[in-house]
Amino acid sequence: MDIFLKSCRNVLKGNADGSPGFHVVLGNESCDLDSMVSALAYAYFLSKTLDSGKIPLPVLNIPRQEFPLRTDNAFLLRESGLSQDDLVFRDEVDLGSLHRAGRLDLTLVDHNVLPSSDRDLDEAVLEVIDHHLLERKPSPSCPVTVETVGSCTTLVTERIIQKAPEVLNQQVAQLLYGTIVLDCVNMAPEAGKVTPKDSQYAVLLETHFPNLPPRGVLFQSLQNAKFDVSGLTTEQMLLKDMKVASEGDLKLAVSVIYMTLEAFLQRQSLQQELCEFCHKHSYNLVVAMTISFNDNKEPFRQLAVYSSSTLYRGEMSQALEQARSPSLSLSPMSSPYSDIRAYLQGNTLASRKKVLPIIKDFLRDRERREVHCGNLEESYEAPRQRACTEDAGIEEDLYFPPTPMNSLVEGCPLDNGLPKISAEALTEKFSKMASEEENAGGL
Repeated sequence: MDIFLKSCRNVLKGNADGSPGFHVVLGNESCDLDSMVSALAYAYFLSKTLDSGKIPLPVLNIPRQEFPLRTDNAFLLRESGLSQDDLVFRDEVDLGSLHRAGRLDLTLVDHNVLPSSDRDLDEAVLEVIDHHLLERKPSPSCPVTVETVGSCTTLVTERIIQKAPEVLNQQVAQLLYGTIVLDCVNMAPEAGKVTPKDSQYAVLLETHFPNLPPRGVLFQSLQNAKFDVSGLTTEQMLLKDMKVASEGDLKLAVSVIYMTLEAFLQRQSLQQELCEFCHKHSYNLVVAMTISFNDNKEPFRQLAVYSSSTLYRGEMSQALEQARSPSLSLSPMSSPYSDIRAYLQGNTLASRKKVLPIIKDFLRDRERREVHCGNLEESYEAPRQRACTEDAGIEEDLYFPPTPMNSLVEGCPLDNGLPKISAEALTEKFSKMASEEENAGGL
């Protein structure tokens, strides 16, 4: 694996203009351990089995400067004898240029749809291996393997063992094994993550590679590294394990925070830092999902919704409160900030993987409503976020969306105050509309 990664870096440094191109294996934009190892291991597998002429290349889907925030990733690389200097990051290769030149094939691992910012690359996707909810439309040109196991690396391990078991060595096995163990919370059934297939391939790796670190020791070391947020700024904590969802004019970050929500809310100037984070990265909302462990080492989840817009904050909070597939069992908590709604999450099995579909459904439904309302009132303007100030804790949106025009009234009520509309006038208007529709149908 280390020789393979070094050769990838060398090819990129030489630009490889004469090569037929690259077969990039790309994980999701959170670049958690599962995404990183799935990309590395599957690209290594392709380097031993692919005969298309394109060079297999694992690409980590974050800028290189953000990698130190992935402390569990860095730990497992070191333990496996690999250097992060040999990795290739998203800001080091221009996938768009490669695609336009016809020199890019893509395999997606640990996600099955590209974000809106990468939709132009979708034509290059040849294969998908993922364990999240299937969102990708079926296509005969792109085989999709999606199974809701605890870790995507379980599916990568299965593919390697079924197609080319000789590819596995101690180094690759340790990467795969460590990720499965961490994702499946030390294979504990009560955590609600592990499936029979995860257990099957974890045991298989243990059997074939008896020199792997003891399961419990490896899990605890990775867990300690993952939860080490000492010295991180609020922005770094949000970026450490973040996914982005967007639709229309609304863009939000969904970040996993590795501490209690109470501790997170006590960070100095938190609301101003969240406001600045949103302005810097053009987010309207932040959903922070905290995870910690109680004295019995059971997972403990809390959730916070931040937006400087009362409208966005209220809509997102309502969607999460009313979710049924699954229900999050949210109970309101006190928050020291008016722009942050805080909750205890009773359903501790609902990880971000299960919450993201709720958020995406909310965004799609909201966009459909926006389009429908836009047909009635094109002058609607989305609420703007206020500037970040030290006293941003005071509940005061500077801009409110104008009241949409009532389509049953000639003109907008805001033009001349708020005239009262009688019940008789409304009845007459409806009758006239029904008569017009009936006459139109007769033609």
